[in-house]
Amino acid sequence: MISDFFYRTRLTLIQLEKFLGAISLITLLGIALLQVILRNIFELGFSDMDVVARHLVLFVTFMGAALASEGNRHIKIDCISSAIKQSYRDKLRRPLISISSLVCGIFFWYSLQFWLDEYQYAPDNEQLALYMALILPAGFFVLSLHFFLIVVSPESIPDEQAG
Repeated sequence: MISDFFYRTRLTLIQLEKFLGAISLITLLGIALLQVILRNIFELGFSDMDVVARHLVLFVTFMGAALASEGNRHIKIDCISSAIKQSYRDKLRRPLISISSLVCGIFFWYSLQFWLDEYQYAPDNEQLALYMALILPAGFFVLSLHFFLIVVSPESIPDEQAG
């Protein structure tokens, strides 16, 4: 049924994020090592590698944030939750996650508007950075989607699959 669809979507999204996060991290480490070797041994460097490395950090960050929120292992900055009863916390969980989904959706919208504005005015020599910057709207979209799927799917993901 529809809840099974949302559950399978969550599982597929988790696997995709793990893959993208791992590939991004391995690529980031490879680029950093290559830059160190090129600069220190051959006195040579490529400025575009620094741009790619900066954006790969964002890829790893957004994929990790989505996986952490999926496994309910994200940083919690609320001090009130420790003061209220567990039954109230359970009742507030879905509305608060819905608000998180909405906020990430708003961030997605405005980061997409920002990217589209950058796209119009980006000089030719910054095209690589322009397309790498798509991680901002994509990352907020993935976070918003995760929060939405957490709200609409009744089952929780087992810990070994979520993280």
